[in-house]
Amino acid sequence: MKNMSKVINYYNQFDEWGRLEREPIEFQVNWHYIKKYMPQTGYVLDNGAGPGKYSMKLAKGGYKITLTDLTPRLVEFAKDKAKELDLEGQFEGFYTADARDLSMIEDEKFDSALMLGPMYHLQEENDRILAVKELNRVTKKAGLVFVACMPRIRHILTSLLSPENWKPNNNMDAISQFSQSGCFNHTEEGRFTGAYYYNIEEINPFMEAYGFDSLELIGSNVGAIFNKENWDYWKNKGEKEVDKIIDLIIEEATDPYILGISSHLLYIGRKK
Repeated sequence: MKNMSKVINYYNQFDEWGRLEREPIEFQVNWHYIKKYMPQTGYVLDNGAGPGKYSMKLAKGGYKITLTDLTPRLVEFAKDKAKELDLEGQFEGFYTADARDLSMIEDEKFDSALMLGPMYHLQEENDRILAVKELNRVTKKAGLVFVACMPRIRHILTSLLSPENWKPNNNMDAISQFSQSGCFNHTEEGRFTGAYYYNIEEINPFMEAYGFDSLELIGSNVGAIFNKENWDYWKNKGEKEVDKIIDLIIEEATDPYILGISSHLLYIGRKK
């Protein structure tokens, strides 16, 4: 549980709502594919929801939402946000909960379930298995799940490009060790830590082993390869050009050959 307290401390300081505002591509790509697969109505779990950015969008769309997160502050933020947006009536409950133990939720309650954070903070495989089993338990048969992961190769490349920003991955021995384990713990206090990065080819088989049929694996944020200078160039050409880039990224998100350069991946599956 030591790792989990680090995660809570990190998200107590970090503005996750603001991150999705600053990096809108990830949200737009995920939302495009969530809407593509999601049934028109139903009960949805947003598990590890953070401040509830996806929950609010789903609630506006008429879905009935149950929100869980490990960090009490973010659950309270989401509750306040729902009130502020006059969406309280769309929420079935707000719970401070660990993705590995959703015992407050009955079996097969949800038509669809999102888990867009926990899988990259659970460094032990047994914990990842527990989280996926719980996700399976609370999802109806043939229900859809949307699970976020982070690709290992992308973090290796990021470490090579900005080594001093990703200590201890500022030397090749540490990077080689990370490439074997997928576990990353930042040496600087308050930085993104307690993280697990997947080998891409292991994601579908892992989910399939615990009760899901794989429908799609997409790159949520290929735009992460662009630096500020790159974006400024396109922004200076006008909003329409930027919109075309986002359309292209959404269109190419399913290309398996670009998954390794996306900062986040979205697994879409159906409960067997």
